[in-house]
Amino acid sequence: MSHTFHIPVLGLGYSVDTPLKVARYGISSVMSIVDDELVERMREYHTRANNDEFVAIPKSAPDSRARRITAYLNMVNRYVKRQFDELQNQQFAPGTDLLKYFNLLPDGSQLRLGYELMMEYPDNERKRIFQNILRSRMTIGSIDVNIMAKVDKMNFDAAGNYTGNENTDALAALRGFAESELDSSIVLSAGMNPKLYSYIENFADFSPDTNGHIKKRIILKVSDFRSALIQAKFLAKKGLWVSEFRIESGLNCGGHAFATEGYLLGPILEEFKQKRQEMLDELFNLYQPVLAARQFTMDKAPQQRISVQGGIGTADENSFLMRNYQLDATGWGSPFLLVPEATNVDETTLVQLINATETDYYLSNSSPLGILFNSFKHSSIEQQRLQRLAKNRPGSPCTKKYLCTNTEFTEQPICTASREYQNLKIKQLNNLDLPKDEHEQQFNSITEKICLCEGLCSSAYLKYEINKPKENVAVAVCPGPNLAYFSKIYTLEEMVGHIYGKVNLLNNVARPHIFIKELELYIDYLQSDIRSHMNDLNEKKKKYFNKFKAQLHEGINYYKDRCAEWLPAEAAGLFRTFSDELNRMEGKLHSILAFD
Repeated sequence: MSHTFHIPVLGLGYSVDTPLKVARYGISSVMSIVDDELVERMREYHTRANNDEFVAIPKSAPDSRARRITAYLNMVNRYVKRQFDELQNQQFAPGTDLLKYFNLLPDGSQLRLGYELMMEYPDNERKRIFQNILRSRMTIGSIDVNIMAKVDKMNFDAAGNYTGNENTDALAALRGFAESELDSSIVLSAGMNPKLYSYIENFADFSPDTNGHIKKRIILKVSDFRSALIQAKFLAKKGLWVSEFRIESGLNCGGHAFATEGYLLGPILEEFKQKRQEMLDELFNLYQPVLAARQFTMDKAPQQRISVQGGIGTADENSFLMRNYQLDATGWGSPFLLVPEATNVDETTLVQLINATETDYYLSNSSPLGILFNSFKHSSIEQQRLQRLAKNRPGSPCTKKYLCTNTEFTEQPICTASREYQNLKIKQLNNLDLPKDEHEQQFNSITEKICLCEGLCSSAYLKYEINKPKENVAVAVCPGPNLAYFSKIYTLEEMVGHIYGKVNLLNNVARPHIFIKELELYIDYLQSDIRSHMNDLNEKKKKYFNKFKAQLHEGINYYKDRCAEWLPAEAAGLFRTFSDELNRMEGKLHSILAFD
């Protein structure tokens, strides 16, 4: 691969066409394929923008969800290849995308070194031969897709009949990817879905060809070693290989936040580093016999990469993580929201993010999935939610129904952010005759939910000016807390240069080390969780809190043990205040009540 970083999925619309913006430069990125309405509208936009004929796939058409996704992915693949071919055929001249491709590369890469050497050659036939060699070694960034494995709504026809397991949302999306022309990866996140994982083996592209190449690869986004191994073993026993583990900080990330039980990023990465070969061998021992039963011989395990994402903010952090934990890549997500060349952020939201401070980013319970969600105080969807409350009209019209999971009041699932659910739930609450404080607390919990299906698409529709008449244009945005330290609009060259240490976009910005920030987020989370359960504490919850706290102490001890080892070898400033901050965090953790 040309680059050692990727752009993870950013909401629904924010990175839905990022490959069309960056893949020709060798930069890999991830698109969400949760929303087939979004991808169909984006297919129409880009098809018409390229002066090609657009043939719609109606929602009512057979297998429309999978077919829409396949059509969109094929379009992206086709246009990226066209862009890349045009780029490769350009001259090595100032202002061309060809020069931009090479200038974006990290300084130490073989391709970059070859480019710099070529530029020193006199203009002769030998130089032109050298240029053609460089062209032949250029690569397109991977066009990867994401499915939240457990976002797998059941679907029903007009008569109310269940349309079958293969037509649930996650399986239909998987089928859309599997039947596309892409040679890329699917990123499975948000936990294990055995039904979905089992379905993958139905598609030949997930198995190696006669040359051992796997056209459709599996990436697992994970938050700890144990869950990674369990999921990968399940897949290996079905003849499915995990090509990459993407380790994500539980809380120091964007989007949904899956808090671990106090497991910190440093110790998690250490466990992957120490057990990497052991895991590879164990998985291959499960994988190989399945292939043999299919008359396929493989003598050694396919490649298995390990990367990390969530909260990385400086080149020093990036290079330290890569080197110390022997990683193959890192993921940079939220900072790219301030790079209009790479993502879809409408102008109003972009200005808000530029002017935001640390206190504007917070963890909320606003997601209908019942999972913590990184939220932004000034988002227009939050303002809309408050306005609806003021008008005594809580909840949202539920038009897309991707997050319908609740059957408390209805036979078919509905969404907890919907007006229907919130009205039913508030009516139930009013009949309980609770004390005022408790009633208010539960009321706020009910009405905190927002419509992510529309809110996470609106920014893309606004940017491209393709929103429909009377369509809700309130924007939901979900950056990680790390975005607070970036405060300008950046070019693609500036952000990539920052990642590789060519420039520093955070000069004179007071920012905690990635490990310290995550530790603080976990301590604050634990304190908040304890406060919210003080009135209904039981032995199970006490045990959980004690274990959580003990695990954080273990993480602190790990950092203390490693600090002396890291300090002398690292760039000046990276760990300068680390010990002091670690001691401060330890004191803050000690102050949290222990339960007998």
